[in-house]
Amino acid sequence: MTKTNQRAVSKAKTLIVFVLTIFIGYLLFILPDVYFGVTKINGGKTGINLHYMAVFQFVTITFLLYISLKLLKKDFRYIGLKFKNLKHDILFGLLFGGIWTGLQFLIIIPNTGGAQRADIIGMLSMYDGSLLGTISFLSLGIIGGGITEELFNRGYFINILKDVFKNERVGLWFSALLSILLFSMGHLPTNGLEWFDILVPTIMYTLLFLKTKRLTASIVAHGFYNMAAILLTYYLYYN
Repeated sequence: MTKTNQRAVSKAKTLIVFVLTIFIGYLLFILPDVYFGVTKINGGKTGINLHYMAVFQFVTITFLLYISLKLLKKDFRYIGLKFKNLKHDILFGLLFGGIWTGLQFLIIIPNTGGAQRADIIGMLSMYDGSLLGTISFLSLGIIGGGITEELFNRGYFINILKDVFKNERVGLWFSALLSILLFSMGHLPTNGLEWFDILVPTIMYTLLFLKTKRLTASIVAHGFYNMAAILLTYYLYYN
């Protein structure tokens, strides 16, 4: 997109489109969770339903972002979906995702309740013991979490909201901090430990995005941690 096209959209329109997109996006993330959680259809939030949730979130959110970006005369590259320095970004993401996985499963989780932790109990309720169920859980963690959440909560949220500010640098950091807060609150932490467990990786994903100006590293870090957490929780705590 050229600078001329970007300037053609007023800050007022950008803000309106942004707010509507974020509101609708949150509803789309919540909808499948509520649907399967309330109806309990086909077992509820377990098994193949987890894959359906991931696909629904990915398809609806990416379509929403596509429409929103078209209205703002931008595209997915503007929010960081670029594949320059791909190898570097993948290695960077794997490094930080691996470090956080190690800290969680070697130190933090075993010393803060293990299988009795609320998050572990919640994850255990989503396994059905089958290979298909585990693959579906991985789909939710990688596609619904690692990819879709990064596109929405990091790329779109930060890069579009900053355009509303006169000072781009101030806008960038304000948008980044607000995205960290809202993303963390969206995971409904109820105590200091839960805030720590969500804030640390959220800050890490955000810094990776800001450092590289691309989504690749944060997607890899987020997706790798989700994948590792699902597999390790199954191996260590599922009976």
